[in-house]
Amino acid sequence: MSYGQGGSQSQWDPWKPNSQQPWTSGGDDRTPDWAALADASEARHKRRKVLFIGGGAVATVAIGTAVAMAVMSANGDNNASKQPSNLPASASLPSDSAPAPSFEPTSAPPPLDPKDFIASAKKDTAPLSAETLFPGTRLTMGETVYKKGPTADTTNCASAAGGTLPKVLTANGCTRLLRVTYTRDGVAVTVGVAVFDTEAKAVKAKGAADKKSIVKSLAGKGVKAFCDAAVCRSTTNSVGRYAYFTIAGFPSGKDVTTKDTKVFSAGDDLAEFTFRQIRRRGEAQASAAANQ
Repeated sequence: MSYGQGGSQSQWDPWKPNSQQPWTSGGDDRTPDWAALADASEARHKRRKVLFIGGGAVATVAIGTAVAMAVMSANGDNNASKQPSNLPASASLPSDSAPAPSFEPTSAPPPLDPKDFIASAKKDTAPLSAETLFPGTRLTMGETVYKKGPTADTTNCASAAGGTLPKVLTANGCTRLLRVTYTRDGVAVTVGVAVFDTEAKAVKAKGAADKKSIVKSLAGKGVKAFCDAAVCRSTTNSVGRYAYFTIAGFPSGKDVTTKDTKVFSAGDDLAEFTFRQIRRRGEAQASAAANQ
C-alpha cells in the first residue's frame, strides 16, 4: 500500500515506534484516513486476541501440567506410605491349620454335706456334752422363753430310760445318753439324746421304740420330780446318729390330757430345738473341714 503524494513511500507498522501513519490525501489538510485507521485497529485487536488466547493456552497447559505432576506426586507418596514394611516372610506367619490351645476343664469341689458329719462317729468328732447341745440358761422359741434346769450325761443309757426304752437302747448299741430339763408356766420337759456309732443304729432304735419307750424325767435345781407316776406326753425322733426323746408333764403330779396344749407345745418346742442343735453341729463341722 502507498501513502500520500510527493513524499517518500514507507509502510506503516502499528507496532513500530515513530512509523508514519496513513492519511488519505496529501497537501496541508492532513485529513486522516478513517477507514484505514479502522482496519488497522481491527487488525491490531485480532493480533492481541490471538496472543492472549495463545498465551492463555500455554498457561493453561503449564498449570495443567503442574497439577498433573502434583497429583502424580501425591499419589506416589500415598502409595509409598501404604506399602507394608518390615512384614515377616510368608513362611513365618501362623498357619490356619495350627492347633488351638486346649485347657483342662476345672470345676469347684461340691460343698460338704453337714449330714455326713453327724452320720457316724468317725466324722462326728467335735466336743459333745449336754452343755454344748443346750448352752446358756434360757431357751427362746419364737416369743416363748423356757428356763433351763438340770443336765445329766451318762454312758449307761439304760439307767436313764424307762418302760421299754432301756432294751431298745441297749440292743442298738447306745453309747451315751444326754439329758436336760426346761420349765415354763408350771410345765416341765426333759429331753434325752441317745448317741450311737452310726445313723443306721439310731434309725433302728427309733423304729423299735413304742408308746412305752420313755426317757426318765430329770429333776433338780429347783425342778420337782415329775412324770414318775402321772400320765405325761412323750415324743421320739432321730437325726444322724442321734435318737432324741422328750417327756413333758406337770411337776404337781397332775395327769396330762389332750386339753393341756401348753404341755404339747412345750414338748414340740424342745424337740424342734434339739433337732436344730444337732443339725448345727453338722454344719459347724462341715464348715470347719471346708476351710482347712
